[in-house]
Amino acid sequence: MIAQTTRRLIEQRLCDEVGRINKDAGHRIALAYPSPYNVGMSSLGYQQIYRTIQLREGMCCERVFLPDGADKDPGARFDAPVSYEGLRTLNEFPIVAFSVAYELELGGVIRMLQASGIPALGAERDHRHPFILAGGPLTFSNPLPLGPFVDAIVIGEAEGIVEFALDTILGAESRSAALRALAQHPHIYVPSEHGDQLPPVGKCDDSILPARSTIRTPHTELSNMFLIETERGCSRGCQYCVMRRSTNGGMRVVPEETILSLIPADAPKVGLVGAAVSDHPRIVEIVEALAADGKRVGLSSLRPDRLKEPLVFALRKVGYRTLTTALDGVSERMREAIERRGRKPHYQDAAARARAAGMQRLKLYLMLGLPGETNDDIDEGIGFISELSKIIPIALGVAPFCAKRKTPLDGQQFAGVDVVDAKLNRLRRGLAGRADVRATSAKWAWVEYVLAQGDATEGLALMSAVNNGGSFADFKKAFAPLGYSTKGPQTPRISVGPYAPLPTHREARLRVVSGA
Repeated sequence: MIAQTTRRLIEQRLCDEVGRINKDAGHRIALAYPSPYNVGMSSLGYQQIYRTIQLREGMCCERVFLPDGADKDPGARFDAPVSYEGLRTLNEFPIVAFSVAYELELGGVIRMLQASGIPALGAERDHRHPFILAGGPLTFSNPLPLGPFVDAIVIGEAEGIVEFALDTILGAESRSAALRALAQHPHIYVPSEHGDQLPPVGKCDDSILPARSTIRTPHTELSNMFLIETERGCSRGCQYCVMRRSTNGGMRVVPEETILSLIPADAPKVGLVGAAVSDHPRIVEIVEALAADGKRVGLSSLRPDRLKEPLVFALRKVGYRTLTTALDGVSERMREAIERRGRKPHYQDAAARARAAGMQRLKLYLMLGLPGETNDDIDEGIGFISELSKIIPIALGVAPFCAKRKTPLDGQQFAGVDVVDAKLNRLRRGLAGRADVRATSAKWAWVEYVLAQGDATEGLALMSAVNNGGSFADFKKAFAPLGYSTKGPQTPRISVGPYAPLPTHREARLRVVSGA
């Protein structure tokens, strides 16, 4: 029985959507997102796969999301989530395809499956249950903790691969036959076949680019905004980033004329999306063209060294009131260590240009807890940000550093919850009255770190924490037997070269277990 409030909510949202592809077909796929509707419908990757399936002959998809508010209350129980198009539960579909963006969404996968009466563990499912397929941004780094809960994972760029996966599953004579066939694809990971050996990241044909929105809706983080890629990948070498220049050939640029031709005339707002949007060689011309067309524009990534006067003033024309860029390292030394190109003059110039363009503030993103960071680095950051605040009001968004797989900083341990909080408090005190400082939780960043560095073992511990209530204390208790501590590094760091990753937490844990 579907609650009337749920029915009304879905009806209202469907009524307000623009661009939905209404389709009926013989094969129905559940396209699931383990966060609420407002987050899922802001995901360009999710929208790209929606279009891919809806344009595929003989199949269609129905969208299913984590219920509203469930992401804010990890212990909340909820009824089986239902699809927006058909009000069906996940267990009514032959295939459930999850798009997973990052580690903390793994709990949403488990909760959605269990609420739908589907065993969360793949080993406990059989032919009576849907086939669980997954993909998404998480697969560029480390999807191993997701492995126990799915049957197969598309690794990397899904366009051109997801079609093969769906056709294979639907055409197989049995679940086991489908798994064997999928395991032969060079970019599909089948946990039951591959163990912990991940295949390489897949790369779609450039002719498929750019990804772009299909549906626009006011009920998202990016209300009524049409999203489109300007490029895919990045030519830079930031050491913490999964999308650095070595991933899938670096930056692949979409031509200006292609971008402009695909933007609907009736779209009032346009989001230009990519890992390095401001590195597009024609970005000023693109923004100027959209300004001339009367559109408001948002860019997902502005690099400080690219914030020249023409771009800053073009951004003001398309509605920018806040200029946003990444400071990342709190000091010049830290920025050099992680290979960020931003230097003090870049930020000073950006602040002056934002003020000259009539913008209200400069927003800077910052990481705390980088390897080797000291209080001297924090104090340098306080001094520099204070200087910037004399030019234009400053807003500071702070996040703890979490090492990701497939980056040069893979294996660096988490600084420690108390350590990060102490650094944040020092920063807040030093910038009191000079900058608006807002930070994400060090506790949940630690959970993200454990999952980012883990594999199926950490995934199973995650399920235990979720089933015990999903609080931070539950995660801390579940991860403790695996050797993880919120106190920070527990083993000495051994340098093995300037770019080679340090021993992972798992390797350190094995040393402890073996007595090495």
